[in-house]
Amino acid sequence: MENSFTLVTIFGLLFTLGNVGPQAEAARAFFVFGDSLVDNGNNNYLATTARADAYPYGIDYPTHRATGRFSNGLNIPDLISEQIGSEPTLPYLSPELNGQRLLIGANFASAGIGILNDTGVQFVNIIRIGEQLQYFRQYQQRVSALIGPEQTQRLVNEALVLMTLGGNDFVNNYYLVPFSARSRQFALPDYVVYIISEYRKILLRLYELGARRVLVTGTGPLGCVPAELAQHSRAGECAIELQRASALFNPQLAEMLSGLNNELGADIFVAVNTNEMHMDWINNPQQFGFVTSKIACCGQGPYNGIGLCTIASNLCPNRDIYAFWDPFHPSERANRLIVQQIITGSTKYMHPMNLSTIMELDSRV
Repeated sequence: MENSFTLVTIFGLLFTLGNVGPQAEAARAFFVFGDSLVDNGNNNYLATTARADAYPYGIDYPTHRATGRFSNGLNIPDLISEQIGSEPTLPYLSPELNGQRLLIGANFASAGIGILNDTGVQFVNIIRIGEQLQYFRQYQQRVSALIGPEQTQRLVNEALVLMTLGGNDFVNNYYLVPFSARSRQFALPDYVVYIISEYRKILLRLYELGARRVLVTGTGPLGCVPAELAQHSRAGECAIELQRASALFNPQLAEMLSGLNNELGADIFVAVNTNEMHMDWINNPQQFGFVTSKIACCGQGPYNGIGLCTIASNLCPNRDIYAFWDPFHPSERANRLIVQQIITGSTKYMHPMNLSTIMELDSRV
């Protein structure tokens, strides 16, 4: 009886493992690099002021606890994970990221960083983009020890990658007057050319590390966030100078990505026009179910745009009707609108193709 039970158990286990395998292969790995728009908790493990680890952050997250996401709930990487049939990626610094969980991917993003190493210096201890890429290399070594180098290369080559950089290079560098050395070094058009050239090097390094499907987001309308309205707007209009920065940066980013694809002979990099995505609901908030696209749900001062979102801040009762959660970051519902365009948007929003098309093309390989 004991032997027959053992035999049945073994066959049952083999059957179960046989069913798990294809499901695990169906969900591609997902890697995330960038700043606070996509950070899901790495900064919780760092001695930095750039953190979102206290209430009311996370108020609408499934656990109703702050996770390190700069959101009332889910952020853009979480929602993309849903769409590609994957579990949410864990922060790379999380001690829970080990064993089989490594195969899901990892989030390397860190709030406060930019394209340039001197961006966000006031936050002191953050994971700059060069270090994020070093962690990506380290990640591959860890996975290689788990499944071997060939399978690791395949996992990385077939993965989806999200890169979100650029906004802090303006807000927390160039326009950080009177402290910004960059604003004394460069006129704005020359600064944009410089950071685009530096960004190109970063993306080529990412390619060298094996990334083959990379969504690269532009900046949102920097002058339209509540923080900038509070400081620079007289009657609710977007701040002109920061809008000028966005208008210079985003087209040059798209052009650079197109040039890289031509050089590499494949559609590696996909330009995500987050500026246009934001402007849709900034210009017509009611059409998208928002009562306002100017006032943050959580904050204080004009437009709730001054300082940090804390337990002492004004807090709206219904986050779903606010486009902005805090002075800088969209609400979960706004993030859902952004991700919907990433999935199905036209070439106005996604160039050369949206994520649905990518998934369809890659499923044929």
